[in-house]
Amino acid sequence: MGSPGSGTGPHMASELFKLMTGIRMTHVPYRGSGPMLNDLLSGQVQFAFDAVASSIGHIRAGRLRALGVGDAKRIDALPDVPAVAEFVPGFEAGGTQGLGAPRNTPIEIIDRLNREINAGLADPRIRARIADLGNAPLALSPAEYGKLLAEETEKWAKVIRAANIKAE
Repeated sequence: MGSPGSGTGPHMASELFKLMTGIRMTHVPYRGSGPMLNDLLSGQVQFAFDAVASSIGHIRAGRLRALGVGDAKRIDALPDVPAVAEFVPGFEAGGTQGLGAPRNTPIEIIDRLNREINAGLADPRIRARIADLGNAPLALSPAEYGKLLAEETEKWAKVIRAANIKAE
C-alpha cells in the first residue's frame, strides 16, 4: 500500500481503511505522490490512496483504475467511481484545505479575508476548476472552519493512536 509519505492525508486514509475493514497491508511511504504514482503504475505497489488532483489525469487516461473515492459520496469529477463508503459504511477520508493567519491577526482582517475567499469560491469559473480537480469548494466562516478542524483533529488522532503511528 503506497502513500505519498508517512503522516500524509492519503496515509491516514489508508490506515482508517485498514482499521475499518481489518485488511492487513504493508505501508510503503514515498516522498510525494509522483514517485508513489510511478511505482503504482509500474506495479511495484498494488494499492494506494492519493489526492484526486494528483491521480485524476492517470485515471482519465485509463492508466490507473480508481476503486473508490474517500469523500462521503461520489464526486462530480469521477461520477462512475463509487465512494468507499458505499462498500465500507461510515468511511470518510476527504481532505480539506484552508487558510490560516497568525493568532493575533485583527478580526477585521480575518473577516475581510473570509469574505473575499468565499466570494472567489462562489465564482462559477473557480468552482468549475476546483470540481475538475476532484474537489468541492466549501465556503465556511472562520468559526465553522475552526469547528471542522477540531473535529478532524479528533478523528485522525484516534486513527493515529489505533494504528500506533509515531513521528519520525
